[in-house]
Amino acid sequence: MAEAADFQGTSPSPARRWLRRTGALLAGAPLLAGVLQLPISSASYAAEPSAAAEATGSRTVGVSLDALSPSVPSDGDTLTVSGRIVNNGKQAVTAAHVGLRVGPTLNGRSAIDDAAKSNPYAGSDVGGKYVAKFARLAPGVPQTFSISVPVDKLDLGSDGVYQLGVTLTGRTTAAPYDQILGIERTFLPWQPEAADTKTKTTYLWPLISTSHMTAETGSNEQQTPVFADDDALAAEISPGGRLEQLLSLGKDLDITWVIDPDLLASVDAMTRGYRVQVDGSSTTTTAGTHQAVAKQWLGKLEKAVEGEEIVALPFADPDLASLAHNGIRVTGSLSHLKDATTAAAITVESVLHVTPSTRYAWPVSGAIDPSIVKVATSAGADTVLSRSDSLQETGALPYTPSAARPIGGGTTAVVADARLSTAFQGDMTVAGNSTLAVQRFLAQSLMLTRQAPDKQRSVVVAPQRMPTASQAQTMAQALTALQDGNWSESAELSAATKAKPDAGATTRVPSKSVYPSSLKKQELSQDAFERIEETQKKLDSFQVILSDKSRVVTPFGRAMDRSMSTSWRGRAGEATAYRDGVLHYLIDLTEGVGLIDKSEAKLSGRSATIPVTVQNNLVQGVDHLVLRLTSTQPSRLSIGDGDFQEQPVAVSGGHSQSVKFTTNAHANGRAGVIAQLYTEDGQAYGPAVAFDVKVTEITATVMLVIAGGVLLLVLAGFRMYTQRKREAARQAAQEADAVPTDDSAEHTPATADAESADETQDRPDRASTTESSAPDPEHPSDPSPDTAPEITDPSGTGERVDR
Repeated sequence: MAEAADFQGTSPSPARRWLRRTGALLAGAPLLAGVLQLPISSASYAAEPSAAAEATGSRTVGVSLDALSPSVPSDGDTLTVSGRIVNNGKQAVTAAHVGLRVGPTLNGRSAIDDAAKSNPYAGSDVGGKYVAKFARLAPGVPQTFSISVPVDKLDLGSDGVYQLGVTLTGRTTAAPYDQILGIERTFLPWQPEAADTKTKTTYLWPLISTSHMTAETGSNEQQTPVFADDDALAAEISPGGRLEQLLSLGKDLDITWVIDPDLLASVDAMTRGYRVQVDGSSTTTTAGTHQAVAKQWLGKLEKAVEGEEIVALPFADPDLASLAHNGIRVTGSLSHLKDATTAAAITVESVLHVTPSTRYAWPVSGAIDPSIVKVATSAGADTVLSRSDSLQETGALPYTPSAARPIGGGTTAVVADARLSTAFQGDMTVAGNSTLAVQRFLAQSLMLTRQAPDKQRSVVVAPQRMPTASQAQTMAQALTALQDGNWSESAELSAATKAKPDAGATTRVPSKSVYPSSLKKQELSQDAFERIEETQKKLDSFQVILSDKSRVVTPFGRAMDRSMSTSWRGRAGEATAYRDGVLHYLIDLTEGVGLIDKSEAKLSGRSATIPVTVQNNLVQGVDHLVLRLTSTQPSRLSIGDGDFQEQPVAVSGGHSQSVKFTTNAHANGRAGVIAQLYTEDGQAYGPAVAFDVKVTEITATVMLVIAGGVLLLVLAGFRMYTQRKREAARQAAQEADAVPTDDSAEHTPATADAESADETQDRPDRASTTESSAPDPEHPSDPSPDTAPEITDPSGTGERVDR
């Protein structure tokens, strides 16, 4: 900011009052001697006691200003200041008292900065009865104080920002006279009457968290989500938690909500049945237990944002600077930003039932360069939230300009005020730090208005992305005081964006060379984006075979958004583990569809079928797959009519399917065969399965030998049959010639038996009855088989060769 602005519109105190205070200070020269030795950082007084060697002069007693009320006093108010003092020296302090000192008005915003760091001037002592007295301060023993003084006793003059000092005056054995042994200073904004032209102030209120959900989902129809743990997010949304505090405080303030849709999706998932990984394992999960607190927080948020302006960041708040500096080198990285922006609007609408604005891009700390602006606007955003310490004023404007300004290419930069935006980044759990932060914030805001009291401007405050609970409380305290003040009025971010830009405001985006190195060191590396792209390629090849792509594409798409979240800054190890976990889980799913390994198959004969089994261990069916069986030695074994054969494959969830291929043998020996699944677009899917086929084909020569042998056996049998038949006929004829001709001869039993035998010889077909039960010999014209008997050797699972 141009510091020429700092003296505009500032009215000094009346000359008489100035002379009176100066005279009082000159009269108290011994006191000033102690004041000249001031601490470098006011926050140090809230810390542990300093070393004895350093506890001298105005550092002897630490003074902490824990509360100041009201933060912005008006006529007729009583100012109450309370805090804590502790003797850090080795000697006791006697005849001590805590009093207030009021300095002159400050000239400019830089003067506030300087006074906060170190300023030897403490102002005139209010004195009188408005002190807190202590007879003795023992070393290392803290004491509290509280002073209440009517505002009209502070001798405040014209409107402006005054220094307010809280001093401890006392004596020691080494210096037995009154001297300032401790001091804390703050600021007192004084604007008792409403300003003629108020500054429009937009305060962004961020609801952002880290990534909590994994890519894993249940196999049921609802796809039950799986969380990395069951406590982290629950702790944030539980009463007293960080996000619960932001919500409870924000609902009563005039703010613009800035929400990460990933947070909404995660809490919404918790309201139903959800699972939690056990010790980081994707194979072992347990039921989540925080449905009630999730429902309570989400219901409270839905009421809080009703009718309010909501800005939705891209899903999971992608790190725009990392994308611009490292991700742009990896093909496909920008497509994730586009998907995240689309998912943002859908998520907010489905969970909160309101339509958010997705036109804003918010780089880390508002730091921008041309590449960041280009990436930020590539997904549809036309406004970039920057900060004044990045887009610094280089002109001669005597005041802080409005936030909005065009930066070219149809893009608007909304430049948040750096001093106001960074006011609450310290440790606000210490009451002294919180009080000082509030007063300094209010002082800077009033001084900004007084730079050009007749010119209305729009100012934006963009605090840290994830304020702690104590920081949120301090922010709310300051914002409440500001909204009750007389120089500022609340405005939505859309109004600040549409405000007319100041003609002299800087619109030139700083070069990449001046991007802060401290932020550069925290960026996601190029390796991170390469890992994400590897996951995307694996997902692309996997989804084409699925009957229900959404069950996989949606959870993995959101997981890849989380993989490039801004929240991973400063947590490189955790970020790597998360990205690796997403990829490995996807690989596990893709391996659920594949070929079952085969051992050696044995083929007898000229032709047979070989089965190859495809197994699907997924819940859903797979389709659009082609199974190709290829012979590595087609001269010995061909598949179908050539070197290979392809067949389409579709397998239901949880089932396997055997696909049969016709083979033809041309020579004996082993032939290598490779089975490989392909997607319909020709991309190999999964690992190939290679196995050998042992061919034992019966050749034509062997067949001729066997046929000749069979023919000889048939001829030999026929010859034996005819010979036996001729011999039987000859014997029958001889017996017939020996039979008597006397027909009247008497038959005896012995004669009857002989006749029976003779009759049998006359009817040879009966004798041959027993022979007829034996199988007839094969006829010479019967065709010989083209395969050998079925192989009886055992084979592996799924290795049976069907002929």
